[in-house]
Amino acid sequence: MMDYDALAARIRALTAGETDEIALMATLACEIHHSDDRFHWTGFYRVTGPELLKIGPYQGGHGCLVIPFARGVCGAAARTRQTQLVPDVDAFPGHIACASSTRSELVIPVTGARGRLIGVLDIDSDLPDAFTRTDADRLGAILDDTFAGC
Repeated sequence: MMDYDALAARIRALTAGETDEIALMATLACEIHHSDDRFHWTGFYRVTGPELLKIGPYQGGHGCLVIPFARGVCGAAARTRQTQLVPDVDAFPGHIACASSTRSELVIPVTGARGRLIGVLDIDSDLPDAFTRTDADRLGAILDDTFAGC
């Protein structure tokens, strides 16, 4: 079982006073990715233009470089600003297969000050139904805490 309290404390200690979004993303991608064996790919897609996400800091194999808001799980999270908890990516309409090994996915919108959409945190697993609502809620709280000053 993931120790979210320890993860949150570690991230708070590592990012205290930091407001650079890329530095925060790089640190979180590393810490989150190495905190749980279920996480096959962990990274951020940044809002870089109208309705457009581009890859940011990540851990794992190569990711897709560009994702429009209109496509895939990451696009759905950005478009709706709602967490996407997908137990079977093959059943998700319009799923973008950046890695053929991905079986389930968790994508959480990342917002900064005044609700500005910064991007999304994307976590892929090669296991089916790998993520829980607890994962989504606890990681969402870590993101909210970390990016509140951005």
